[in-house]
Amino acid sequence: MIDITSLTKQFDKTPALDGLELHVKKGSIYGLIGVNGSGKTTALKIVTGILRPDIGEARMDGEPVYDNLSLKARMGFIPDELFFFGSYSLTECASFYKRLFPGWNAERFAEMKERFALPERRRVTRFSKGMQKQAAFMLTMSAMPDFLILDEPIDGLDPLVRKLVWKYIVDDVAARSMTVLVSSHNLREMEGICDSIGILHRGKMLIERDLDELKSDLHKVQVAFPEGSGSGADNAAAAVERYNGLELLHRETRGTVELLIIRAPEDIVRSVIGAQNPLIFDLLPLSLEEIFMYELGGEHSELGAIIF
Repeated sequence: MIDITSLTKQFDKTPALDGLELHVKKGSIYGLIGVNGSGKTTALKIVTGILRPDIGEARMDGEPVYDNLSLKARMGFIPDELFFFGSYSLTECASFYKRLFPGWNAERFAEMKERFALPERRRVTRFSKGMQKQAAFMLTMSAMPDFLILDEPIDGLDPLVRKLVWKYIVDDVAARSMTVLVSSHNLREMEGICDSIGILHRGKMLIERDLDELKSDLHKVQVAFPEGSGSGADNAAAAVERYNGLELLHRETRGTVELLIIRAPEDIVRSVIGAQNPLIFDLLPLSLEEIFMYELGGEHSELGAIIF
């Protein structure tokens, strides 16, 4: 488990994190998202013990991370900006990792070399960006970490490699209860991977919820009522009365059909609207991108930039 409590970090008196709270359950995948400059990378560097917080603390399994070598030996971190020794080949990098990480698994590394098919003896610094990302992933996963911290892990990877990367991660979470904290702008892929989501804005946690919980209370509704019953674009006052008891986040009309975004339990949505005998009444699935757009105040809000 990973816990950040009341964490503050400043750079040249400019706050990067401000009272951040973040909690990742053991054996789960947690997605951290936010606009550029929201503090995601700073948070990950504190979680991994690269940076010391000004106030607050980051803990893993109840132990403070900073200056904790035994805990770092159980941790894998793949940053967005990778670093490799200039003269090292993939094989030499593996030898280096083997000395650092007591859980190094040579059999897994050999198997991953075949799956990813990277040249073993070429300098890793001469790899393309995508190949370097694959190399970092192979080395990190072969160390068999208990905690995996990822910053834009699939950026620059082709679809087949992305699928393989996620498969290794999900398999290790299931088999070894590995705990994963991943920062990414790719919400479509996060939707199929993450158990929980946290949204950062200006160094603060705005929303931290299980993904299933996010989806259970926000609904897209397509509805139409008999002619003359007060539906349509010119009947906003009638809509307020009709949807009384529901938190209406968004409403637009397309002819006689209304498209609504409603925050409320599904049974209440069905009860309130169904009682008015609509001609059309459909609950449509919301994508994770749409959920964030409306949770954050609508498509034109500042944080709506996350999904565009």
